[in-house]
Amino acid sequence: MSQLDASFETLLLHLKEHRGFDFTGYKRSSLTRRVNRRMAQVGVSDYAEYLDYLEVHTEEFTALFNTILINVTGFFRDAEAWEYLRAEIIPAMLAAKAPDEVLRVWSAGCASGEEAYTLAMILAEALGMDEFRQRVKIYATDVDEDGLTHARHATYDEQQVRAVPAALLERYFDQVGSRFSFHKDLRRSVIFGRNDLVQDAPISKIDLLVCRNALMYFNAEIQSRILSRLHFALAPTGVLFLGKAEMLLSHAEMFQPIDLKRRVFRKVPRPLPLNGAFLAEAPLPHARPPMGGLELLHHAALLASPLAQVVVTADGLIALCNRQAEALFGVSSRDVGRPFSDVVLSYRPVELRRYIEQAHAERRMVRVADIEYVRGSETLCLDIEISPLADSDAGLLGVILSFHDVTEPRRLREELQQTNRQLETAYEELQSTNEELETMNEELQSTVEELETTNEELQSTNEELETMNEELQSTNDELQAINDELRDRTSDLNQAKQFLETILTGLRAGVAVLDTDMRVLVWNRRAEDLWGLRQDEIVGQHFLNLDIGLPTQQLRPLIRRTLAGVTGPHEMVLSAINRRGRLILVRVAGSPLNGADGSAHGAILLMEQDSSAPPDGTGPELTEQQDGQPSPSALDSGLEAGLEAGLNAGGDTTTTD
Repeated sequence: MSQLDASFETLLLHLKEHRGFDFTGYKRSSLTRRVNRRMAQVGVSDYAEYLDYLEVHTEEFTALFNTILINVTGFFRDAEAWEYLRAEIIPAMLAAKAPDEVLRVWSAGCASGEEAYTLAMILAEALGMDEFRQRVKIYATDVDEDGLTHARHATYDEQQVRAVPAALLERYFDQVGSRFSFHKDLRRSVIFGRNDLVQDAPISKIDLLVCRNALMYFNAEIQSRILSRLHFALAPTGVLFLGKAEMLLSHAEMFQPIDLKRRVFRKVPRPLPLNGAFLAEAPLPHARPPMGGLELLHHAALLASPLAQVVVTADGLIALCNRQAEALFGVSSRDVGRPFSDVVLSYRPVELRRYIEQAHAERRMVRVADIEYVRGSETLCLDIEISPLADSDAGLLGVILSFHDVTEPRRLREELQQTNRQLETAYEELQSTNEELETMNEELQSTVEELETTNEELQSTNEELETMNEELQSTNDELQAINDELRDRTSDLNQAKQFLETILTGLRAGVAVLDTDMRVLVWNRRAEDLWGLRQDEIVGQHFLNLDIGLPTQQLRPLIRRTLAGVTGPHEMVLSAINRRGRLILVRVAGSPLNGADGSAHGAILLMEQDSSAPPDGTGPELTEQQDGQPSPSALDSGLEAGLEAGLNAGGDTTTTD
């Protein structure tokens, strides 16, 4: 076998063991072609890589099965054969039946249901609607769950029902939009279910078995096995209806042709099982003598055993299984005579065939422990014993498989182990707690001693606090006296402020007081009237940056000389625009704002409209009184005196007169 073939067989074995689909009997030519087609669709190049892909993408199984199980079917496919069945086979079959006897029909490999509903229409035409519902049971099976789901819905499009004669289409289908639905009352007589012809047990006592174009996908060995099961399924006078690609020329001992051209065969009774398989008819009475009393007792004891037990012969056939095995694994008396490798129990929940071979070879009991078996929503734990059976001459008769349900003991053992671990943990925690309590007792004794020392320290601290309280009371009295003095100082400052505001308000000239950085500190009412900007808009702004209609940049030299403390009057006459937008002449005089130490702390600018000086700012300084008003120099001296008085009133608050 080449490496490619070995990889392909490994893939088929994986499908069988993990999904329950046994494709090992399919013809390799068609099977590899379909698998390769699916691999190309998912972009995988070899079988080993595709096996890894299946393990990662579980949904790929469905797509692969749909590709392998090509469901090519249709209503009245091969119309001539169906017409022969309707005209010749069905009437003869009904004539052989009693009027009230049930007619059992099996459509094996029904795909999406067209074949099963074709049988229903033919039989309903032959019997009439009422008698059909009372007497006919049609079993339709397939391994494709998607196809069975489609078949159960029983709805088809126009293309699918094109082969149905118009009269039958009108009589047996209801049209809903563009789809056609088979009548529900007749639909109840068709029973759909999953059945694998290779692995599952056949349906029994069938009068008409339709299995068209299904055998062609299997090799000769699997075909023989399936035909043996179909032979077992048919009643003694049952009829087998195959597809036109299936001849059965090599199975004349099981089926006799009624019409070879149309592939219709009749069951041939056989007294002996084929190839050692007991899937056909039961053996004739003389094939085995009736069991005696002791043998009957042994047989009954095995059946009633509380353990699930299965007996397998030396050549690998199921010889006996008891009620517990049937309840646990679904292996029943109908499986007696089947190869053990054909039943699911042989590889699930564990691969048993290699253990059976080991028991055969070593002639001793083989035990497989702690096997988990999932049954529905329940998980069981099993111990399996494979014991060889020998005759009196030490010849090997077979093996007996005994399944011990150890779920409860295992659970109790795990609980006991968990409890022991918890007790050990609790004991360790108890010892640790005892040591901690001893340590805490010593710490408490030390704490008592520390508390006594702390109490003495607290008494000493209390005495110190009393002394500090007296000192704080004295300090509080001193602070109260200082506070009264500060309150008096604040009152003096407020009075000085009011005095200064009165002076500034009474002046007819605009006054701007600047600090050493040329930022505006004071802006009186006359300045507001002259330039149209309020004090809260001006204070804090750089004087040379003000946009007030006065060319402040031309005043820079005057302000600098004033801040430098240069003696003598500093005056200029400038052209400006007042707040009403009129061109005026403004006389600006500057004087330093001297502090108590005699140094300049700022500059005082007096701004007054002057109509006598020319607008180029070159007029003479005004030092004498005009129009009965004080000259700017006199205003300057009075304003400076007032500001100094205000500064003196707000002098050092820590000294007293």
